[in-house]
Amino acid sequence: MKMSLSISKQIRPLLHIPSTTTLRHGPLKEKVVVVMGATGTGKSRLSVDLATRFSAEIINSDKMQVYHGLDIVTNKITDEERSGVPHHLLGVVDPESDFSPANFRAMASISMRSILSRGQLPMIVGGSNSFIEALVDMNFRSKYECCFLWVDVAMPVLDSFVSDRVDKMVERGMVDEVREFYKPNADYSRGIRRAIGVPEFDKFFRVESFCDEETRARILTDAIESVKMNTSMLARIQLQKIHRLRKIKGWRVHRLDATDVFMKRGGEAEAAWEKLVSGPGAAVVSRFLYDSETVVRGGVTAMRGSVAPPLLATASH
Repeated sequence: MKMSLSISKQIRPLLHIPSTTTLRHGPLKEKVVVVMGATGTGKSRLSVDLATRFSAEIINSDKMQVYHGLDIVTNKITDEERSGVPHHLLGVVDPESDFSPANFRAMASISMRSILSRGQLPMIVGGSNSFIEALVDMNFRSKYECCFLWVDVAMPVLDSFVSDRVDKMVERGMVDEVREFYKPNADYSRGIRRAIGVPEFDKFFRVESFCDEETRARILTDAIESVKMNTSMLARIQLQKIHRLRKIKGWRVHRLDATDVFMKRGGEAEAAWEKLVSGPGAAVVSRFLYDSETVVRGGVTAMRGSVAPPLLATASH
């Protein structure tokens, strides 16, 4: 018996707790990153940057991008822009059906469990704050720990960007895309037809075959200007909702100011994006995931004073 006790003492592992480690009480929660912001601020770009650094998969929370079709109008991220990062709830819903916040909560929860089962980080990304609010309720917070990132751009700068973006969407074929989807008796209160860029062209499609070229050009210009105005109005509404969620829900939201990025061009804009948005965003997520002081270099995150995290995926170009 003494020999058995002696052996058991010899093989018992020593418990070593680094001085930087904090003991937690209660069950550990799974971690989720939420990227918020008004339309056009760069949420999709940031989410792909972060996903390639932290082995994440993205769950779309844009209420129009969940629908199949009208990829230009709804400004869906392209296959090239995704950089191989898996995207969920993107272009999967029947465009004629309604998709409520409750529907989103149910489907996003399924996607999250699937992502976590593969050892990946779920990242919820989109400007539809009603979807995010429906998902992140008390029951959700009891199971998951959330990191909220908010990409922000000053409104005058964003207005200018939105105007230019709509012009580029027209150049890419937005009008023809909507024309193929047009129905004279369509219900613009249901499904994807609620998207900005669809009802604005109704008058144009009704009269384009019966009016002269000058009138047709004027009506088309008015429709395009309405798309720009309504998009800018949407951005303001989305911004108000973010402020409301911060105040009422008490969410700790990390603001990333991308205004200077939008005021630069070329290489200067790329450098400003990394310095002001992508780099700081990665640092916030790294601290959130690993609970330690972090250093982010070249797409790989390392830590000071703790056990190193798993090797992170780097973006391929």
